[in-house]
Amino acid sequence: MSDITDEITVSRNEDEGRYEIRVGDELAGFTEFVATRDGKLVFPHTLIDPAFEGRGLATRLVAAAMTDVAAQDGTVVPLCPVVAHYLRKNEVPGLTVEFRGDAS
Repeated sequence: MSDITDEITVSRNEDEGRYEIRVGDELAGFTEFVATRDGKLVFPHTLIDPAFEGRGLATRLVAAAMTDVAAQDGTVVPLCPVVAHYLRKNEVPGLTVEFRGDAS
């Protein structure tokens, strides 16, 4: 099990269609995305391994993912409640957000 002092990193895994958060060398969670034909990224699901819960990793993961998408002048469709909640509470400069449905 990783220690609380282990380095936390977030990276985009294009092959898996997700952003991943690692604590040290261990995969702690991910937020999935699906690219639409018009280039938007739909975020349907975020998961943090129960062994890593309570450390604020979901917020760090989503923040880093949204910052990365914004750096590419991207548009996000947050279907995942975790992503939608983050985007309702935090402005991400350069990011276009399209809220749909009940995501809250």
